[in-house]
Amino acid sequence: MSAHQYDEGHTVAGWTGCGIATVGTTVAGVGVCTVSAALIGGGLGIVVVAVLVTWALHLNGWGKPPGRRDRAQWGMRVRDTSARAGHAGCVGCRLAGRGRGRPAEGSTEETRQPPVPVGETAG
Repeated sequence: MSAHQYDEGHTVAGWTGCGIATVGTTVAGVGVCTVSAALIGGGLGIVVVAVLVTWALHLNGWGKPPGRRDRAQWGMRVRDTSARAGHAGCVGCRLAGRGRGRPAEGSTEETRQPPVPVGETAG
């Protein structure tokens, strides 16, 4: 089994977000050292931009879900074709309203019965 089956974060979205966040934390760190509220705020603003850029890239197929992937999906520059439908268990996809219509893997939603109102019997 290859370690590349679990290469979480080795995507265009992951590396881009990491690069932008590194710049933001560096600016905030310089702001702490120089006691500059403007630099600290600017650095934290850049970190927020990193989160938003990473999320947008993930939703457009440049990030991949966690877990095992086929060999064809191992490359960093391979787009994820399942991103439009949303990834099961992915917080970013759920925040975007994707992946809510289908149950997560291992879920028993298909077999779950609706609740019976109080005072009535099932039947």
